[in-house]
Amino acid sequence: MGRVTPASGSVAAPSAPAVTLDFPALGVRKINAYLHAEATRADHPRVAIANPGGAHNLAVGLNAPIDVEIMGHAGYYAAGMNKLASVTVHGNVERGVAENMMSGTVRVKGNASEAAGASMRGGLLVIEGNASGRCAISLKGGDVVVGGDVGHLSAFMAQAGRLVVCGSAGPGLGDSLYEAVLYVRGELHGLGADAREEPLTADDVASLTALLAKAGFGHSPREFKKVASGRTLYHWNSDAHQEY
Repeated sequence: MGRVTPASGSVAAPSAPAVTLDFPALGVRKINAYLHAEATRADHPRVAIANPGGAHNLAVGLNAPIDVEIMGHAGYYAAGMNKLASVTVHGNVERGVAENMMSGTVRVKGNASEAAGASMRGGLLVIEGNASGRCAISLKGGDVVVGGDVGHLSAFMAQAGRLVVCGSAGPGLGDSLYEAVLYVRGELHGLGADAREEPLTADDVASLTALLAKAGFGHSPREFKKVASGRTLYHWNSDAHQEY
């Protein structure tokens, strides 16, 4: 794998990467194979992917503490199933970024499409821009922090973990919520079934302060509204006639 210089007009490369891989020359399979093998054996496992061109499935299934920088836009399922790695996308991402992430950190410097952080079980996903609908759907652990707004049905059936929205949240937020906790700084455009606002506690303020700092945002935690489960959907109620 040879070193290349990113194309003119692209984002500047990270400081002293171990290797820079040119996507048009190598393609998805060779780049992902390198990240799973050679990169994990390097003394300084840092890799920059130049000229990604919105390609799908970049940096998926990583299982080592390596640093990966995608120097442009990425397509579907970027950094999916991540474990231990730190992945930064210097652009926008398509649907399913960090889907089923176990640990590590994924940071998107731009916006994210549908289902960002779907079924995450651990780790930290930071989206510096906006996220589309179904952000953090079926969240099972870990933290998702969005610098802007999220779309409809975000945190649908979220079971554990936290979603922090520094902007506003679209309709249906937290529909069928279980034990995940949501924090929204902007407007709530409608909560889903069994989601309700609750007062911030001292523990909320302390944990949210630490999480915002980790994600790189300076907002006061007291500017956020807390949304949690009303716990009325935990058991089937035959008298409800499908109305909750």
